[in-house]
Amino acid sequence: MAITSAICKSFKQELLVEGHNFTNGADSFKLALYTSSATLGNATTAYVTTGQSSGTNYSAGGSALTNVTPALSGTTAVCDFSDLTFGTATVTARGCLIYNTTNSNKAVCAIDFGGDKTSTAGDFTVVFPSATATGAIIRLA
Repeated sequence: MAITSAICKSFKQELLVEGHNFTNGADSFKLALYTSSATLGNATTAYVTTGQSSGTNYSAGGSALTNVTPALSGTTAVCDFSDLTFGTATVTARGCLIYNTTNSNKAVCAIDFGGDKTSTAGDFTVVFPSATATGAIIRLA
């Protein structure tokens, strides 16, 4: 089992049929945390519970993301989210899945943290990179 960072293949196709609207507040997106026992990657099509993290102050399904309206960085379309904090959490995660709760919990992207990340009765924060052509978590070139 493994988590591989990737934009989900199904997400790419769904963009062409108006399956996701990232305009601030139009669709709702969540981020769920997963352990190293999860299998997530470009073939993930929807939110799954298998391998999801559990712990104090972390609920199944994760938490809502605040998205920033898509923009252009040069010739690349980018989308960003505000950093997400699970406060006073005791949890371990190897990666996460961003998914669209407005659209049947369809997967957007899987992210591998590169190793287990743990918080013990502290803040577990997912920090998103800058919304640039080379850094944004979601970018279409």
